[in-house]
Amino acid sequence: MNPNEQLIRQFYTSFKHLDAQGMGACYHADICFSDPAFPDLKGKEAGAMWAMLVDALKKNPQGWKLEFEKVNANENEGSCRWQAYYTFSLTGRKVHNIIDAHFRFKNGKIIEHTDTFDFYRWARMAFGFTGLLLGWTAFFKRKVQATTTKRLALYLSRSD
Repeated sequence: MNPNEQLIRQFYTSFKHLDAQGMGACYHADICFSDPAFPDLKGKEAGAMWAMLVDALKKNPQGWKLEFEKVNANENEGSCRWQAYYTFSLTGRKVHNIIDAHFRFKNGKIIEHTDTFDFYRWARMAFGFTGLLLGWTAFFKRKVQATTTKRLALYLSRSD
């Protein structure tokens, strides 16, 4: 197993154990992270986003489970599939999200991390009937992104 495959495994093992510091240690200071709910995070925003999610999971760990597989990497880039099982904190609904992750590496750290998942599938689980009706719309996705941006900004302001 090459060092970048080990780095990916370290990141998700830390996440599995709700260790935000361990996750952050895998990231380059200039990390760029993006997913459908948290687009275009840079630097400390990315680490803070994971810390915020981990803090929420620690408050309500029932049903929390993370699995990862298909870890592949070379010296420049890598990928894996991971699955998260959790209770969505805003609605109390159970979620099973299936995510494909893509990474780029620099100086032994993750410099780029992009997660992709079926947003509509996630919205139906996380928001129930509202997600079923609106989860496929750009309006709903922008609303979720605005909410996550606001929550992350509040989290960052408290941790400064």
